[in-house]
Amino acid sequence: MVISPGIKPFVTIFHFDLPEALEKQYAGFLSRKIVKDFVAYADLCFKHFGDRVQHWVTINEPLSLALFGYAQGTLAPGRCSKWMNLNCTGGDSATEPYIVGHHLLLSHAATVKLYREKYLATQKGKIGTAQVIQWLLPLSDSKKDHEARQRRIDFTLGWFQDPLATGDYPPSMRANVGKRLPRFSKEEAKMLKGSADFVGLNYYTSYYVFNDPPPSNALKSATTDSHTNFSRKQISIMLKRPAGIIWQYIYPKGIRDVVLYATKKYNNTPIYITENGMGEVNNDTLSIKEALNDTLRVFFYREHIAYLNSAIKDGANVKGHFAWSIMDNFEWAEGYTIRFGINFVDYKNGLKRYPKQSAVWYRNFFKN
Repeated sequence: MVISPGIKPFVTIFHFDLPEALEKQYAGFLSRKIVKDFVAYADLCFKHFGDRVQHWVTINEPLSLALFGYAQGTLAPGRCSKWMNLNCTGGDSATEPYIVGHHLLLSHAATVKLYREKYLATQKGKIGTAQVIQWLLPLSDSKKDHEARQRRIDFTLGWFQDPLATGDYPPSMRANVGKRLPRFSKEEAKMLKGSADFVGLNYYTSYYVFNDPPPSNALKSATTDSHTNFSRKQISIMLKRPAGIIWQYIYPKGIRDVVLYATKKYNNTPIYITENGMGEVNNDTLSIKEALNDTLRVFFYREHIAYLNSAIKDGANVKGHFAWSIMDNFEWAEGYTIRFGINFVDYKNGLKRYPKQSAVWYRNFFKN
């Protein structure tokens, strides 16, 4: 790895790319065996690159892997309950997401333990995770909707960040999931607590949330255990600015609220915005000149960074911001149909790259 002297890389150790051999050998993150192999892989990364890397993200978006890979089946390995009729490869949406989440957390904690014991004295690096979070607003002023908002935060950010601060899952998860939620041993809880040198946050959008307990006879799923739901109609009416993809609404103030919440919740642990960006549908009918004129993305970054600066002035312990993404790329299940880049990639002509208006704005902003 060759690194320019001016670049200080953040390296992500795991971003959904589990070797197929481990999936076939022992079902990947469904087995506790993954912890040992994860740590061995991380050890190799530290050994070869630790002299040049000061910030490590052990796992990117563990929530996405647990929910979309094992509850909804939309990401690999495509598992969910048979009753959902989603053509999954097998699975149980009520239990597997929590088993996988548990092993992801233990993999993180064991990796941090190894790093601190073996490499910290010489490499002096920092380790955290990158959590995906939507800022949530209660749909109404009712007590139930305010409680629903907090439960939804517990079942998203709290699921994978609270154990790194407290050694256990949020109480609302224990209450709603019950025996389906695994427990940490005393040794595991001790290893987890304090295992984040920073909090990485991937912020893209905000939603209105409301209380929505499932019927008493409903089949269980990690997707409904929080007893909450979103109102997309209200999102459209109240947030008003849709991006180019169905799940994203532009709400810059949300990034301020997110980092202020995380600063208070996690005892002023340093925060990095590890992903922040806006998607748009790939439109092959546009000329390159037209495609580079991404004024909405310029608005997106200008407003988000302004609100981030406001949060810092009010005490948010934010240390950095990363745009997603430096260039158009393969966006998981959406493939090349969505463009997030601040640099345009011409898929039809040798992958030539051109800076969009947002790239020019971003460059000039940081120069000033």
